[in-house]
Amino acid sequence: MVFFPNCKINLGLDILRKREDGYHDIRTVMLSVAGLCDILEIVPGEREGVEFSSGGIAVDCPVADNLCYKAYRAVAERYGIGGVKIHLHKIIPFGAGLGGGSSDAVSTVKALSKLFSLGIPDREMKEIAAGLGSDTVFFVDNVPAVSSGRGEVLEPVAIPQVSGRTLIIIKPPLGVSTAEAYGAVAARVPEILLEERLRLPIEQWRDAVKNDFEGPVFEKHPRLAAIKQALYDEGAMLASMSG
Repeated sequence: MVFFPNCKINLGLDILRKREDGYHDIRTVMLSVAGLCDILEIVPGEREGVEFSSGGIAVDCPVADNLCYKAYRAVAERYGIGGVKIHLHKIIPFGAGLGGGSSDAVSTVKALSKLFSLGIPDREMKEIAAGLGSDTVFFVDNVPAVSSGRGEVLEPVAIPQVSGRTLIIIKPPLGVSTAEAYGAVAARVPEILLEERLRLPIEQWRDAVKNDFEGPVFEKHPRLAAIKQALYDEGAMLASMSG
């Protein structure tokens, strides 16, 4: 069984406040990107547990830390399923805010549901996904959504301005960890909700739609600021960090 886990981008990202649990309350709009995917193959195994292999971009974490493995464990604990072989061909870059690992995890849950005829309902699938990460729930429905809370609260939204537009994703040879980005940002509550700003004509997004990570991240990595300016020089309607 083969799946093609797609990535996502964020349109704007407001970091509202730090929570008592150590996470941050955010508000962002997530859009799925169909043209950039990993390749995930899952077949029945010859023994219990997971036989995991990978190709493409090097997966440099221990197998037990891989989200595909964690997704299998989460499903196995609920349903007592048999062993599997998982091969992940990694194409979506790491450290770019594209949610590739989260998408791989949700595709693993969906694949296991089909492979073992579990019929996991979307509600339960979202519960499993939420236990694996902050933005994993998005990939269950995989439709444009306002994301709030720590990223797990989703509300579908229409963004007609992006229809027919060309998306360019640029990944320079550097990465920004989530902890690094959150550690340097100043939380704030904007006067106008992000989804209201996204209802403006796309020509106004450049001034109205911001990603709060950009200030501190660009200060540490000025190359990213230069890439953003180059995109605007070439006529981009909106240039922004992807996550």
